[in-house]
This record gives sequence, structure tokens and C-alpha cells, in this order.
Amino acid sequence: MKISLTSLLLAAGVLLIAGCSSTRIDSGRITAHTFSFINPGKPLSAFPEDQQRVHALVQDAITQNLAGRGITRVESGGDVTVAYLVIAGNNTMTTSLNDYFGIREDTEKLTDKAQEKYTDNRNPNSFAAGTLVIDIIDPKSSWKVLYRDYATRALLRDVSPDAKAERMRQVVEQILGKAKFNQ
Repeated sequence: MKISLTSLLLAAGVLLIAGCSSTRIDSGRITAHTFSFINPGKPLSAFPEDQQRVHALVQDAITQNLAGRGITRVESGGDVTVAYLVIAGNNTMTTSLNDYFGIREDTEKLTDKAQEKYTDNRNPNSFAAGTLVIDIIDPKSSWKVLYRDYATRALLRDVSPDAKAERMRQVVEQILGKAKFNQ
């Protein structure tokens, strides 16, 4: 029986999020006209160049998606706060960019679970996968998570900047597509 890499990654993603989140998530409607990202404590320009590119791709895609729903990005103090965690790994190691996810107990658990799933397979071929987790948080109620979802994809090499942006837009659409917003 052959199992495709895509099937393996999707199965890993399902187990990743379903099996390790201890955060209670309110699944009701989200009322918001504005949003801001978690404050990482330093400006984007202070990150290494490769991290700047990743954060810019993710933030642009989220900003476009939410703007299409009538929710405007503000620098701080939005009706909701958006947090995201980028996890990347291969057969041997996993790393995460958690600057815009905040310091929460789930960060380490999600990264550890991703590493376990990325390395716990019988595929002898080298592969690289990435998982994007997005939380929408109510900053006015003790940072309650109103919505969480994720997507896992194989990481591609030698992709044009436009193709990367489109791929990220599709990933964010998949993640936020199920969120219920009041307009």
C-alpha cells in the first residue's frame, strides 16, 4: 500500500493539533472590526532577513484575508488579536517561529508534537514540511482563544516570490475559512 507524502502530512497535521492543545477554544461567532498581531517586543526589521520574509508573507496573507471580511488591521489595540506559529521540520529536526504567537504553554507542546509527527514515519526519503497555526484571541477577556486552526504543507524549494505569496494566501484561506465573524 502506497501512502503519498501529502496524505502523510495531512494526517500528521490532524494529529498535531488535535492531540496536544490544552487551550480551551471558544467556537462561537467572533465580533470584530479591527485586529492587531501579538506584539513580539521588537520591530520586524530586527529579525534576521529570512524570518522577516516569512513573517511578512504570513502577515500579508492574514491581513488580506481579514480585510476581505471587513476587519481592518491596526498596529495595536484591535478588537481581536491574531497570533500565529510557524513550525517547519524534516525527517530529523523541527524548528518554530513563535515571535508572533506569544509565550504560552501550547507553543512548546505544538512544536514538540510536530517534531514527533514529522520524524515518526517510515519514509526514507528526505522531505520538509511546514505547519501554520493561527489563533484569534480576545484581548479583553484574559486572552481567551476564540478560534484556532492550522494547515500543513510540504515545503517547496525554488519557488518564485509570487508563487510563495499565493501559496501562503491559500494556506491562510484554508485556516481562516471556517472562522465565523459577525460583520
